[in-house]
Amino acid sequence: MATLSSHHTKRLLLGITGGIAAYKAAEVARLLVKKDIDVQTVMTESACKFIGPATLQALTGNTVFTDLWDSRINNNMAHINISRDASAILISPASANFIAKLANGFADDLLSTLCLARNCPLFIAPAMNRQMWEHPATQRNLVKLQRDGVLIIGPASGAQACGEAGMGRMLEAQKLVEEMLIFFQPKLLQDKHILITAGPTYEAIDAVRGITNLSSGKMGYAVANAALEAGAKVTLISGPTFLEAPSGATLTNVTSAQEMFSAVKKGLSGTDIFISVAAVADFLPANNSNQKIKRTSSNISLLLAPNPDILGFVAKTPKPPFCVGFAAETENLEKNAEAKRRRKKIPLLAANLVPNAINSDKSELILFDDNGKHLLPEAPKIEQARHLIKHVSLLYEKWNK
Repeated sequence: MATLSSHHTKRLLLGITGGIAAYKAAEVARLLVKKDIDVQTVMTESACKFIGPATLQALTGNTVFTDLWDSRINNNMAHINISRDASAILISPASANFIAKLANGFADDLLSTLCLARNCPLFIAPAMNRQMWEHPATQRNLVKLQRDGVLIIGPASGAQACGEAGMGRMLEAQKLVEEMLIFFQPKLLQDKHILITAGPTYEAIDAVRGITNLSSGKMGYAVANAALEAGAKVTLISGPTFLEAPSGATLTNVTSAQEMFSAVKKGLSGTDIFISVAAVADFLPANNSNQKIKRTSSNISLLLAPNPDILGFVAKTPKPPFCVGFAAETENLEKNAEAKRRRKKIPLLAANLVPNAINSDKSELILFDDNGKHLLPEAPKIEQARHLIKHVSLLYEKWNK
Protein backbone atom coordinates (compact mmCIF):
# COMPACT_ATOMS: atom_id res chain seq x y z
CA MET A 1 0.00 0.00 0.00
CA ALA A 2 1.52 3.31 -1.10
CA THR A 3 2.01 6.22 1.29
CA LEU A 4 1.45 9.69 -0.21
CA SER A 5 3.57 12.63 0.95
CA SER A 6 5.18 15.83 -0.33
CA HIS A 7 7.76 18.33 0.81
CA HIS A 8 8.53 21.68 -0.81
CA THR A 9 10.57 24.69 0.29
CA LYS A 10 9.85 28.23 -0.98
CA ARG A 11 11.41 31.62 -0.23
CA LEU A 12 9.50 34.61 1.08
CA LEU A 13 10.83 38.11 1.56
CA LEU A 14 9.17 39.52 4.69
CA GLY A 15 9.11 43.32 4.82
CA ILE A 16 8.37 45.04 8.14
CA THR A 17 7.42 48.72 8.38
CA GLY A 18 6.93 51.00 11.39
CA GLY A 19 3.91 50.37 13.58
CA ILE A 20 2.95 48.63 16.78
CA ALA A 21 1.74 45.63 14.75
CA ALA A 22 5.39 44.97 13.89
CA TYR A 23 5.51 42.66 16.90
CA LYS A 24 3.18 40.29 15.03
CA ALA A 25 5.78 39.93 12.29
CA ALA A 26 7.88 37.80 14.63
CA GLU A 27 5.06 35.26 14.90
CA VAL A 28 4.45 35.43 11.15
CA ALA A 29 8.12 34.61 10.57
CA ARG A 30 8.09 31.78 13.12
CA LEU A 31 5.01 30.12 11.64
CA LEU A 32 6.32 30.43 8.08
CA VAL A 33 9.61 28.80 9.03
CA LYS A 34 7.66 25.95 10.66
CA LYS A 35 6.00 25.41 7.27
CA ASP A 36 9.40 25.05 5.56
CA ILE A 37 9.32 28.54 4.06
CA ASP A 38 12.73 30.23 3.84
CA VAL A 39 12.14 33.73 5.23
CA GLN A 40 14.39 36.68 4.41
CA THR A 41 13.56 39.80 6.43
CA VAL A 42 13.94 43.44 5.38
CA MET A 43 13.04 46.16 7.89
CA THR A 44 12.57 49.90 7.59
CA GLU A 45 14.27 52.27 10.03
CA SER A 46 10.92 52.89 11.71
CA ALA A 47 10.25 49.17 12.08
CA CYS A 48 13.47 48.83 14.07
CA LYS A 49 12.01 51.20 16.67
CA PHE A 50 9.29 48.64 17.42
CA ILE A 51 11.10 45.31 17.10
CA GLY A 52 14.78 44.49 16.87
CA PRO A 53 16.41 42.86 13.83
CA ALA A 54 18.08 40.32 16.14
CA THR A 55 14.66 38.84 16.93
CA LEU A 56 13.89 38.21 13.27
CA GLN A 57 17.37 36.88 12.60
CA ALA A 58 17.01 34.38 15.43
CA LEU A 59 13.59 33.24 14.22
CA THR A 60 14.47 32.91 10.53
CA GLY A 61 18.14 31.95 10.68
CA ASN A 62 18.83 34.57 8.00
CA THR A 63 20.56 37.96 8.12
CA VAL A 64 18.16 40.87 8.42
CA PHE A 65 18.68 43.78 6.01
CA THR A 66 17.80 47.37 6.87
CA ASP A 67 20.09 49.58 4.77
CA LEU A 68 19.95 50.39 1.08
CA TRP A 69 23.75 50.80 1.16
CA ASP A 70 24.50 47.58 3.04
CA SER A 71 28.24 46.88 2.57
CA ARG A 72 27.63 43.13 2.85
CA ILE A 73 26.20 43.22 -0.68
CA ASN A 74 29.23 43.10 -2.97
CA ASN A 75 27.80 45.18 -5.81
CA ASN A 76 25.92 47.62 -3.55
CA MET A 77 22.65 46.56 -5.21
CA ALA A 78 20.79 45.14 -2.23
CA HIS A 79 17.47 46.17 -3.76
CA ILE A 80 18.17 43.84 -6.70
CA ASN A 81 20.08 40.97 -5.11
CA ILE A 82 17.80 40.38 -2.12
CA SER A 83 14.56 40.08 -4.08
CA ARG A 84 15.67 38.15 -7.15
CA ASP A 85 15.26 34.64 -5.78
CA ALA A 86 12.15 35.42 -3.70
CA SER A 87 8.92 33.65 -4.63
CA ALA A 88 6.93 36.52 -3.15
CA ILE A 89 7.18 39.60 -0.94
CA LEU A 90 4.91 40.13 2.08
CA ILE A 91 4.85 43.53 3.79
CA SER A 92 3.55 42.90 7.31
CA PRO A 93 2.66 45.31 8.72
CA ALA A 94 2.22 47.78 5.88
CA SER A 95 1.83 51.25 7.38
CA ALA A 96 -0.20 54.05 5.79
CA ASN A 97 3.05 55.84 4.96
CA PHE A 98 4.55 52.78 3.23
CA ILE A 99 1.33 52.15 1.30
CA ALA A 100 1.54 55.75 0.04
CA LYS A 101 5.14 55.16 -1.05
CA LEU A 102 4.23 52.03 -2.97
CA ALA A 103 1.22 53.60 -4.65
CA ASN A 104 3.24 56.54 -5.91
CA GLY A 105 6.45 54.74 -6.83
CA PHE A 106 8.69 56.23 -4.14
CA ALA A 107 11.98 54.42 -3.52
CA ASP A 108 13.81 56.17 -0.67
CA ASP A 109 14.87 53.16 1.44
CA LEU A 110 15.77 49.51 0.91
CA LEU A 111 12.28 48.04 1.31
CA SER A 112 10.48 50.51 -0.96
CA THR A 113 13.25 50.25 -3.56
CA LEU A 114 13.23 46.47 -3.76
CA CYS A 115 9.42 46.49 -4.00
CA LEU A 116 9.75 48.77 -7.03
CA ALA A 117 12.49 46.57 -8.54
CA ARG A 118 10.82 43.23 -7.79
CA ASN A 119 9.95 40.52 -10.30
CA CYS A 120 7.63 38.51 -8.02
CA PRO A 121 4.13 38.97 -6.50
CA LEU A 122 3.74 41.55 -3.72
CA PHE A 123 1.36 41.09 -0.78
CA ILE A 124 0.65 43.77 1.83
CA ALA A 125 -1.04 43.45 5.23
CA PRO A 126 -2.24 46.95 6.17
CA ALA A 127 -2.10 48.05 9.81
CA MET A 128 -3.09 51.50 11.05
CA ASN A 129 -5.52 53.56 13.11
CA ARG A 130 -9.11 53.43 11.83
CA GLN A 131 -9.15 57.08 10.78
CA MET A 132 -5.96 56.57 8.78
CA TRP A 133 -7.49 53.51 7.14
CA GLU A 134 -10.71 55.35 6.28
CA HIS A 135 -8.95 58.48 5.01
CA PRO A 136 -9.66 59.12 1.30
CA ALA A 137 -5.92 59.32 0.55
CA THR A 138 -5.31 55.83 1.94
CA GLN A 139 -8.27 54.40 0.05
CA ARG A 140 -7.07 56.02 -3.19
CA ASN A 141 -3.62 54.54 -2.66
CA LEU A 142 -5.09 51.08 -2.10
CA VAL A 143 -7.07 51.31 -5.33
CA LYS A 144 -3.86 52.24 -7.17
CA LEU A 145 -2.03 49.28 -5.70
CA GLN A 146 -4.79 46.87 -6.63
CA ARG A 147 -4.68 48.17 -10.20
CA ASP A 148 -0.94 47.54 -10.17
CA GLY A 149 -1.53 43.93 -9.17
CA VAL A 150 -0.56 44.22 -5.50
CA LEU A 151 -2.48 41.74 -3.34
CA ILE A 152 -4.01 43.20 -0.17
CA ILE A 153 -4.60 40.91 2.82
CA GLY A 154 -6.93 42.42 5.42
CA PRO A 155 -7.16 44.45 7.53
CA ALA A 156 -9.58 43.31 10.22
CA SER A 157 -11.82 45.24 12.57
CA GLY A 158 -11.08 45.23 16.28
CA ALA A 159 -9.34 46.88 19.22
CA GLN A 160 -6.36 49.07 18.30
CA ALA A 161 -3.27 50.16 20.20
CA CYS A 162 -4.56 53.73 20.36
CA GLY A 163 -7.49 52.55 22.47
CA GLU A 164 -10.05 52.90 19.68
CA ALA A 165 -11.76 50.14 17.73
CA GLY A 166 -12.53 49.75 14.04
CA MET A 167 -11.05 48.74 10.70
CA GLY A 168 -7.30 48.90 10.32
CA ARG A 169 -6.14 46.18 12.69
CA MET A 170 -3.61 43.88 11.03
CA LEU A 171 -4.74 40.29 10.54
CA GLU A 172 -3.44 37.82 13.09
CA ALA A 173 -0.28 35.92 12.23
CA GLN A 174 -2.01 32.57 11.68
CA LYS A 175 -4.39 34.05 9.11
CA LEU A 176 -1.57 35.77 7.23
CA VAL A 177 0.43 32.56 7.11
CA GLU A 178 -2.62 30.67 5.81
CA GLU A 179 -2.95 33.20 3.00
CA MET A 180 0.71 32.81 2.06
CA LEU A 181 0.49 29.02 2.13
CA ILE A 182 -2.35 29.28 -0.38
CA PHE A 183 -0.02 31.21 -2.67
CA PHE A 184 2.75 28.62 -2.32
CA GLN A 185 0.57 25.63 -3.16
CA PRO A 186 1.05 24.25 -6.71
CA LYS A 187 -1.79 25.34 -9.02
CA LEU A 188 -2.62 21.78 -10.05
CA LEU A 189 -6.26 22.54 -10.90
CA GLN A 190 -5.96 26.06 -12.27
CA ASP A 191 -9.38 27.39 -13.35
CA LYS A 192 -11.10 24.01 -13.02
CA HIS A 193 -14.65 24.21 -11.69
CA ILE A 194 -15.03 22.07 -8.56
CA LEU A 195 -18.34 21.45 -6.82
CA ILE A 196 -17.99 20.26 -3.21
CA THR A 197 -20.59 19.21 -0.65
CA ALA A 198 -19.75 19.44 3.05
CA GLY A 199 -21.20 19.11 6.52
CA PRO A 200 -24.27 17.18 7.71
CA THR A 201 -27.86 17.42 6.56
CA TYR A 202 -30.77 17.84 8.97
CA GLU A 203 -34.11 16.14 8.37
CA ALA A 204 -36.98 17.55 10.43
CA ILE A 205 -39.14 15.24 12.53
CA ASP A 206 -41.21 18.14 13.79
CA ALA A 207 -40.74 21.86 14.40
CA VAL A 208 -37.93 21.33 16.95
CA ARG A 209 -36.52 17.82 16.41
CA GLY A 210 -34.69 16.17 13.58
CA ILE A 211 -32.38 13.46 12.23
CA THR A 212 -28.80 14.40 11.42
CA ASN A 213 -25.26 13.02 11.20
CA LEU A 214 -22.32 13.66 13.52
CA SER A 215 -20.36 15.71 11.00
CA SER A 216 -18.56 18.99 11.77
CA GLY A 217 -17.94 19.82 8.11
CA LYS A 218 -14.21 20.29 8.79
CA MET A 219 -13.05 17.84 6.12
CA GLY A 220 -15.28 19.28 3.42
CA TYR A 221 -14.20 22.82 4.21
CA ALA A 222 -10.55 21.71 4.21
CA VAL A 223 -11.04 20.16 0.75
CA ALA A 224 -12.61 23.42 -0.45
CA ASN A 225 -9.61 25.38 0.86
CA ALA A 226 -7.16 22.96 -0.75
CA ALA A 227 -8.99 23.20 -4.08
CA LEU A 228 -8.82 27.00 -3.91
CA GLU A 229 -5.11 26.77 -3.16
CA ALA A 230 -4.74 24.62 -6.27
CA GLY A 231 -6.21 27.41 -8.39
CA ALA A 232 -9.70 25.93 -8.81
CA LYS A 233 -12.98 27.82 -8.92
CA VAL A 234 -14.91 26.33 -6.02
CA THR A 235 -18.60 26.09 -5.29
CA LEU A 236 -19.25 24.80 -1.77
CA ILE A 237 -22.69 23.46 -0.85
CA SER A 238 -22.76 23.16 2.92
CA GLY A 239 -25.11 21.71 5.45
CA PRO A 240 -25.38 23.35 8.91
CA THR A 241 -21.93 24.05 10.41
CA PHE A 242 -20.25 26.69 12.57
CA LEU A 243 -17.29 27.00 10.20
CA GLU A 244 -16.13 30.13 8.43
CA ALA A 245 -16.67 29.97 4.69
CA PRO A 246 -13.41 29.56 2.72
CA SER A 247 -12.34 32.88 1.21
CA GLY A 248 -12.87 32.77 -2.54
CA ALA A 249 -15.44 29.96 -2.61
CA THR A 250 -19.03 30.44 -3.75
CA LEU A 251 -21.04 29.23 -0.77
CA THR A 252 -24.58 27.83 -0.82
CA ASN A 253 -26.05 26.99 2.59
CA VAL A 254 -28.62 24.19 2.80
CA THR A 255 -30.28 22.23 5.57
CA SER A 256 -31.86 19.05 4.27
CA ALA A 257 -30.62 16.39 1.86
CA GLN A 258 -33.30 17.39 -0.63
CA GLU A 259 -32.09 21.01 -0.51
CA MET A 260 -28.51 19.80 -1.04
CA PHE A 261 -29.64 17.62 -3.94
CA SER A 262 -31.40 20.57 -5.59
CA ALA A 263 -28.35 22.81 -5.11
CA VAL A 264 -26.04 20.17 -6.60
CA LYS A 265 -28.25 19.73 -9.66
CA LYS A 266 -28.35 23.49 -10.11
CA GLY A 267 -24.55 23.79 -9.79
CA LEU A 268 -23.57 20.86 -12.02
CA SER A 269 -23.44 22.79 -15.28
CA GLY A 270 -19.82 23.46 -16.18
CA THR A 271 -18.48 21.40 -13.26
CA ASP A 272 -15.23 19.56 -13.98
CA ILE A 273 -14.89 17.75 -10.65
CA PHE A 274 -17.52 16.83 -8.06
CA ILE A 275 -16.31 15.97 -4.54
CA SER A 276 -19.04 14.58 -2.28
CA VAL A 277 -17.74 15.04 1.28
CA ALA A 278 -21.06 15.80 2.99
CA ALA A 279 -22.48 13.34 5.50
CA VAL A 280 -25.93 13.18 3.94
CA ALA A 281 -28.64 11.62 6.09
CA ASP A 282 -29.70 8.42 4.35
CA PHE A 283 -33.30 8.72 5.56
CA LEU A 284 -35.87 11.40 6.29
CA PRO A 285 -39.10 11.22 8.28
CA ALA A 286 -41.97 10.49 5.90
CA ASN A 287 -44.59 11.71 8.38
CA ASN A 288 -42.93 14.82 9.82
CA SER A 289 -45.01 17.40 11.65
CA ASN A 290 -45.05 21.19 11.27
CA GLN A 291 -45.84 21.43 14.98
CA LYS A 292 -43.93 20.10 17.97
CA ILE A 293 -44.99 16.55 18.76
CA LYS A 294 -46.03 16.45 22.41
CA ARG A 295 -44.65 13.87 24.84
CA THR A 296 -47.04 11.04 25.64
CA SER A 297 -46.82 7.87 27.68
CA SER A 298 -47.40 5.82 24.55
CA ASN A 299 -44.93 4.81 21.86
CA ILE A 300 -44.97 6.67 18.58
CA SER A 301 -43.85 5.36 15.22
CA LEU A 302 -41.51 7.21 12.93
CA LEU A 303 -41.71 6.15 9.28
CA LEU A 304 -38.44 6.75 7.41
CA ALA A 305 -38.09 7.20 3.66
CA PRO A 306 -34.81 7.10 1.71
CA ASN A 307 -33.13 10.37 0.77
CA PRO A 308 -31.80 10.88 -2.77
CA ASP A 309 -28.38 9.40 -3.57
CA ILE A 310 -26.64 12.62 -4.60
CA LEU A 311 -23.30 11.13 -5.60
CA GLY A 312 -24.99 8.26 -7.41
CA PHE A 313 -27.14 10.70 -9.36
CA VAL A 314 -24.17 12.83 -10.43
CA ALA A 315 -22.10 9.80 -11.45
CA LYS A 316 -24.94 8.58 -13.71
CA THR A 317 -25.54 11.84 -15.57
CA PRO A 318 -24.93 11.60 -19.34
CA LYS A 319 -21.62 13.48 -19.19
CA PRO A 320 -20.62 13.29 -15.53
CA PRO A 321 -17.80 15.30 -13.98
CA PHE A 322 -14.88 13.48 -12.39
CA CYS A 323 -16.51 12.17 -9.19
CA VAL A 324 -14.89 11.74 -5.78
CA GLY A 325 -16.77 10.14 -2.92
CA PHE A 326 -16.20 9.85 0.83
CA ALA A 327 -17.06 6.94 3.07
CA ALA A 328 -17.13 6.91 6.87
CA GLU A 329 -17.16 3.33 8.12
CA THR A 330 -17.42 1.73 11.56
CA GLU A 331 -16.09 -1.68 10.45
CA ASN A 332 -14.58 -3.49 7.45
CA LEU A 333 -13.39 -0.14 6.10
CA GLU A 334 -11.47 -1.38 3.06
CA LYS A 335 -14.08 -3.92 1.95
CA ASN A 336 -17.01 -1.53 2.38
CA ALA A 337 -15.26 1.49 0.85
CA GLU A 338 -14.12 -0.33 -2.28
CA ALA A 339 -17.57 -1.89 -2.67
CA LYS A 340 -19.14 1.58 -2.48
CA ARG A 341 -16.72 2.94 -5.09
CA ARG A 342 -17.52 0.13 -7.51
CA ARG A 343 -21.26 0.30 -6.85
CA LYS A 344 -21.36 3.99 -7.63
CA LYS A 345 -18.88 3.58 -10.51
CA ILE A 346 -16.67 6.49 -9.46
CA PRO A 347 -12.90 6.79 -10.06
CA LEU A 348 -11.88 7.79 -6.52
CA LEU A 349 -13.18 7.32 -2.99
CA ALA A 350 -11.66 8.50 0.31
CA ALA A 351 -12.49 6.51 3.42
CA ASN A 352 -11.91 6.66 7.16
CA LEU A 353 -13.12 5.10 10.37
CA VAL A 354 -15.88 7.07 12.09
CA PRO A 355 -14.52 7.15 15.68
CA ASN A 356 -11.20 8.57 14.48
CA ALA A 357 -12.56 11.37 12.32
CA ILE A 358 -15.71 12.94 13.72
CA ASN A 359 -15.23 16.54 14.89
CA SER A 360 -11.44 16.08 14.94
CA ASP A 361 -8.89 18.40 13.35
CA LYS A 362 -6.91 15.36 12.21
CA SER A 363 -7.75 12.25 10.24
CA GLU A 364 -6.30 9.19 8.57
CA LEU A 365 -7.57 8.49 5.06
CA ILE A 366 -7.29 5.65 2.58
CA LEU A 367 -7.81 6.57 -1.06
CA PHE A 368 -9.29 3.87 -3.31
CA ASP A 369 -8.95 4.06 -7.10
CA ASP A 370 -8.45 1.71 -10.04
CA ASN A 371 -4.78 1.31 -9.08
CA GLY A 372 -5.54 0.10 -5.57
CA LYS A 373 -5.40 1.81 -2.20
CA HIS A 374 -3.19 4.64 -0.95
CA LEU A 375 -2.72 5.47 2.72
CA LEU A 376 -2.65 9.04 3.98
CA PRO A 377 -1.27 8.66 7.55
CA GLU A 378 -2.91 10.72 10.31
CA ALA A 379 -2.35 14.44 9.78
CA PRO A 380 -4.28 17.73 10.05
CA LYS A 381 -7.28 17.72 7.76
CA ILE A 382 -5.97 20.59 5.63
CA GLU A 383 -2.85 18.53 4.87
CA GLN A 384 -4.98 15.50 4.05
CA ALA A 385 -7.10 17.69 1.79
CA ARG A 386 -3.99 18.90 -0.05
CA HIS A 387 -2.83 15.32 -0.61
CA LEU A 388 -6.32 14.43 -1.82
CA ILE A 389 -6.42 17.34 -4.27
CA LYS A 390 -2.99 16.38 -5.60
CA HIS A 391 -4.20 12.81 -6.15
CA VAL A 392 -7.38 14.10 -7.78
CA SER A 393 -5.35 16.26 -10.17
CA LEU A 394 -3.25 13.28 -11.29
CA LEU A 395 -6.28 11.04 -11.89
CA TYR A 396 -8.29 13.83 -13.51
CA GLU A 397 -5.54 14.52 -16.04
CA LYS A 398 -5.64 10.88 -17.20
CA TRP A 399 -9.44 10.62 -16.98
CA ASN A 400 -9.94 13.77 -19.06
CA LYS A 401 -7.77 12.63 -21.98
